[in-house]
Amino acid sequence: MGLRSGSWKAWWGRRHDARQRSRQPFDPEAWRPIRHGLPLLADLDDLDAERLGPRAWQLLQDKRWVAGDGVEVDDAALLAIAAQASLLTLGWSDRDASAAFDNVTEIVLLPDAFHRHVEEMDDFGVMHEYMDERAGETSWRGPVVLAIPDVADSGDYTGYNVIIHEFAHKLDLGNSQDVDGFPPLAAASDVTSQEWHRVFTAVWDDLQAHIARDEPTPIDDYAATHPGECFAVCCELFFTAPDQLVDVYLELYDLLKRYFRQETLARFERRQTAGVDQSWD
Repeated sequence: MGLRSGSWKAWWGRRHDARQRSRQPFDPEAWRPIRHGLPLLADLDDLDAERLGPRAWQLLQDKRWVAGDGVEVDDAALLAIAAQASLLTLGWSDRDASAAFDNVTEIVLLPDAFHRHVEEMDDFGVMHEYMDERAGETSWRGPVVLAIPDVADSGDYTGYNVIIHEFAHKLDLGNSQDVDGFPPLAAASDVTSQEWHRVFTAVWDDLQAHIARDEPTPIDDYAATHPGECFAVCCELFFTAPDQLVDVYLELYDLLKRYFRQETLARFERRQTAGVDQSWD
């Protein structure tokens, strides 16, 4: 999906606020169809859903939501995005969950994928330049940028969720100016930095070994491009394909389960047991 006008910056001059920034109370009735409309949210138990709704609404209220030219979204659509972002911190205390996204000030929604000019030096010192198509991006002080078509493809159990991916980067950026796959661990006191490093290093080394042997990687090979991307891709899998993560990297699943303080495999298995259709429109 190529951006029709070059890069996301081309849309920057034609943006508009996606919603009126007025303080409004959380409406449980407005939350109910959103909660039941997305598989990732529908499989929450009632207690988790009751906690997630107000947190998502708070994220919607606290941040600036910007729509690029051609993007029209209502508060219900924005709340669905905020809910998927807030799913990352659902298992944490209100204080830790709120602080986790202090580095998020603005969410920019674009009508299509966008391109970024990239310069990379290979192992032989040769510089390569290319245009990289992206569904989303963020940076230390930058906005969270999301392409609407990929947002629409998020919310189920396919293993892909651009919202979770980009907000996982924001967690990663909570203690550094660049993603490195090592987010703050204060919200998960039983996970040590040594354990985190050991488990993720083992996953990283395994991915690199598969690539060196010219073999398919156990998970999306984008995880093998950078430690920060490894963390973000694994977060996507933890929430949207936990069975796949358990099958290939059980120790990593257990680490993320304790980090996020959520048992996502149990939600997935409840859906499987109930025989619920995994697709949604």
